Amino acid sequence: MPPTSIRDAPGPRRAGRRPVTSRSEIEHIALGLFTDRGFDSTTVNDIAAAAGIGRRTLFRYYASKNDIPWGTFDERLQRMRATFAALPPDVPVMVGVRAAVLSFNDVHPDERPWHRRRIRLILGTPTLQAHSTLRYAAWRQVVADYAAVRLRVPSDGLLPRTIGHASLGVALAAYERWLDEEGGELSDLLDTAFRSLENGLVVPSSVH
Repeated sequence: MPPTSIRDAPGPRRAGRRPVTSRSEIEHIALGLFTDRGFDSTTVNDIAAAAGIGRRTLFRYYASKNDIPWGTFDERLQRMRATFAALPPDVPVMVGVRAAVLSFNDVHPDERPWHRRRIRLILGTPTLQAHSTLRYAAWRQVVADYAAVRLRVPSDGLLPRTIGHASLGVALAAYERWLDEEGGELSDLLDTAFRSLENGLVVPSSVH
């Protein structure tokens, strides 16, 4: 669904302006502040004030400031599990992983500039790295669980774990390239990278 409101330059709430009431609005305001001021220099109070809400309201949506850049990550992970579960049983494992990863990263066109900010912040903020490690582990586990079911082995086995780690690495490489290419399409980069993984990391000559 598209966001109900997008604020490119959030600032302190003006008198008479309604308080923010949607999660997407809060995230856009926070991402704008993080971009302008830096993640470490932006406080929860700054975000709440810019949104015209109290700290308590903000914490109804997010357990901590570190959770804000991740947005609806947990919900998207659940949808990723559902995508895996809906795949035909005869689909090759890595073809299924590619389909699920593309679905996981499918965002509404209006949200794509914010998605870029989100990814840039997550990948480029040292303060977030410890928190990111937990999120990455959860993402890898979803992939490993799917691989384990398809391969009929335990999810903590070597091959499912390897597929989870390899898939995350490929996704991160695509994200980094996307951040370097302002006009690039994330879906195209992910598709190319995961097709290469499917084929034993044989990269087409047209891909640099």
